[in-house]
Amino acid sequence: MKLLKSSAYIRFLNCLDSLDHISPGKQLDSKEEQLLNYITLNAAQGKQVLVGDLIALSELGSQATLHGRIKSLHAMGYVKLVEDKTDGRKRFVIPTSKADKYYEKLSECLEKALKGS
Repeated sequence: MKLLKSSAYIRFLNCLDSLDHISPGKQLDSKEEQLLNYITLNAAQGKQVLVGDLIALSELGSQATLHGRIKSLHAMGYVKLVEDKTDGRKRFVIPTSKADKYYEKLSECLEKALKGS
């Protein structure tokens, strides 16, 4: 049986685990991660995401669950909520610099794992 220790993905998971121990505090849960990924991918493509768009992602959970996770991402500083200037009922969800740093750390872990360190 091949040792999993040498797997780049296992090295990546180990790096992620060490990041969690280095930066204590509330970590993103899986739903928050999925939402942040969705928001960030859309932002990278130049698309704006509304709170309503996120709450409609029924494959990720109920509307109440998703709304709570959006509030949590906002409270932790990963996203900011910006009112639409023409329609105050709409709020855009925009990744912050903290989200950018989060993805930079993930990228560093991936690069480190691929180098075999």
